[in-house]
Amino acid sequence: MDPLILGTLVGVCTILVLFSGVSVAVGLMIVSAGFLVVFDGMRSLELMPEIFFAKLDSFALLSIPMFIIMGASIASTRAGADLYEALERWLTRVPGGLVISNLGACALFAAMSGSSPATCAAIGKMGIPEMRKRGYPEGIATGSIAAGGTLGILIPPSVTMIVYGIATETSIGRLFLAGVFPGLLLVGLFMAWSLYATWRSGDTSLLTARTYSWRAKFEVLPRVLPFIAIIIGVLYTMYGGVATPSETAAVGAVLCLLIAIAIYKLWDVRKIWMILQDSTKESVMILFIIAAAGVFSYMLSSLFITQSIATWIGTLDVNPWVLMIAINIFLIIAGFFLPPVAVILMAAPILLPIITTAGFDPIWFAVILTINMEIGLISPPVGLNLYVINGIAPDISLRTILRGSLPFVACMVIAIVLLCVFPGIATWLPEAVMGPAL
Repeated sequence: MDPLILGTLVGVCTILVLFSGVSVAVGLMIVSAGFLVVFDGMRSLELMPEIFFAKLDSFALLSIPMFIIMGASIASTRAGADLYEALERWLTRVPGGLVISNLGACALFAAMSGSSPATCAAIGKMGIPEMRKRGYPEGIATGSIAAGGTLGILIPPSVTMIVYGIATETSIGRLFLAGVFPGLLLVGLFMAWSLYATWRSGDTSLLTARTYSWRAKFEVLPRVLPFIAIIIGVLYTMYGGVATPSETAAVGAVLCLLIAIAIYKLWDVRKIWMILQDSTKESVMILFIIAAAGVFSYMLSSLFITQSIATWIGTLDVNPWVLMIAINIFLIIAGFFLPPVAVILMAAPILLPIITTAGFDPIWFAVILTINMEIGLISPPVGLNLYVINGIAPDISLRTILRGSLPFVACMVIAIVLLCVFPGIATWLPEAVMGPAL
């Protein structure tokens, strides 16, 4: 069978299997095993266990559970609420300081936790009731938190970037740096829209906030600054050549856990055990998907599907940007139905040779892909962040939350366009810190 036709058949079968309700990892294993048996014989199954475990035989993978423990330790405390309070007190004189405080808190907490749902929950529990009490429109109150929560998979340290780096054998350090300025760009666009929407609502009183004494401003900082210092320390250690990402993540995880115990009195052994238990479950889920995706990638390569698609794309007389638009549409649609990690692990083996053949930078593309995944987090039918916000404010309809999130989706699309026009937004920092990629 022609590899391109076979690739189409694999894609259709994969979608059908995943829509059947099985887990992503199991679905990938079923599809891989089925096509290998049909087109390569039963003996190909003998290689599957070896490929499965070989994909997990990577020191870089240790950073995933460590960063997850790091984020879980922070998410289990009042760090999110304290971060929100600190920003609100310090930005009180800034027009629209409350909504800016929420988005700023989302950005910082996302950098600390690396989790979009955790960011929505931690900041939303404080921010949404406060904005509603002050009279902010419900769409702005919920939409800003839902969109701000998506920053968790872009701003470093990001588990999503680690997964992309492992799947494409790309430098994780460069990927982390590539997410910094695009993350700040998104924060700026989110803030600009929130301020405009608030002003357009006609209630100018919303653009002013209460006043705080200097004592009130400083008293909250000791509970927030240690966590921020750890993030800065993690990034410095990684890029200063002091330690590898995995070693840095391990130290960061231990420090976050110790600070949670020291500052927030997390003495209950059961709570600490719960943090480790939940982190283990999430880590195993991600690692299972990575291993299954390795088998899936082997199947695609063994049946010459990946190579044939890359060759076919190379022979097409198509403008590379037309191709990039098509890839973005595909990623957005995939993000509507699947979690970011699954999309990256499934799509990266196919898309990487295509984008490199078309002349695009894999580091730059990682940022484009991640922003597309952010769109999926606040878009139906899955839209995980929408349901988290709905759980925080159940009296606000899901339709209102969705309508409030749509303008932020437009902000993300604008960010993608700006990155396409000015790719240096993503590539300049990695090159400045680590030198040109070889």
